[in-house]
Amino acid sequence: MNSYASAVRVGIAGATGYTGVELLRLLSRHPSVHVTAAMGAPGAAPRHVPALKRLWDEPVNGLDLDALADATDAVFLALPEHAAAEIAPSLVERGKRVFDLSGAFRLRDASLRRRWYPKTPDAPQSVVYGLTERNRDLLRDSTLVACAGCYPTAAILALQPLLHAGLLDLSGSPIIIDAKSGVSGAGKTPTERTHFSECHGSLSAYGVFDHRHAAEIEQELRTTVTFVPHLLPIDRGILETIYAMLKPGVDEPAVAAALQAAYADSPFVRLTGSDLPEIKHVAHTNFCDIGWRVNPATRQLVLISCIDNLVKGAAGQAVQNFNVAFGFDERLGLN
Repeated sequence: MNSYASAVRVGIAGATGYTGVELLRLLSRHPSVHVTAAMGAPGAAPRHVPALKRLWDEPVNGLDLDALADATDAVFLALPEHAAAEIAPSLVERGKRVFDLSGAFRLRDASLRRRWYPKTPDAPQSVVYGLTERNRDLLRDSTLVACAGCYPTAAILALQPLLHAGLLDLSGSPIIIDAKSGVSGAGKTPTERTHFSECHGSLSAYGVFDHRHAAEIEQELRTTVTFVPHLLPIDRGILETIYAMLKPGVDEPAVAAALQAAYADSPFVRLTGSDLPEIKHVAHTNFCDIGWRVNPATRQLVLISCIDNLVKGAAGQAVQNFNVAFGFDERLGLN
């Protein structure tokens, strides 16, 4: 499958953040990867990262684009979107395959990108949206992959097969996505909202009608949604409770059949049916667990979709995209 005779030389930019550390943990055990560069943000001072001990014992220096390009075949960008947008095209021009974990290139509509990612330029035509289960064929020839966001990953995986099969009634109220995420989803830089004393023992909604992941979800599902994210007082994990209406005549076996057909060959999607998933079931894994219940009397469908926001929602999915792009077994380094 893979044409590389030796390990692929891989670099990580943004290696000191939560996602960057998770990337290094996964890639360091990948049997077909040699991690040759681990750098911080542009202008960052060199530092040793205790969490990377025995994985990367050299100092993590600030970003050096020339050194990064010279040392690698593929680069993972775990940087803020403005930094990723600046360096990703340069790396692609130098023949590197780039896996961007920021939102810089996820939105294809220029007006939406200007609204939600105003510091990013126009997206190159070659960008592939990196939700592995939906875009495997495109990933195989990709040079620049915009890895899907964490909230969108859980929502799209649960809903897209049902929309594609025409099972959902969209004539009334929009699909409702009630999403809850652990604090690591907010990144490593502390804010008043993410301080321990602020979030511990609490649960809060944020970004109501004003969260950029809603645009990404609607882009991929091609329908409007009501998306409300919440902050959970846990370190990692996402649980989304999704409410939709089924068309007349659609029953629970039809829902199950559509999901089973969509993910029969997807090693990281686990369908749990009426046994509803929990965050602890997916924490520290690359799995997306999807369960559901149907009320036949009202045609109401409730989907529960769970992922680890740092793995399937970020680093793990990026490695999964890398595996497909380079012709490796999709599960390599993620089992």
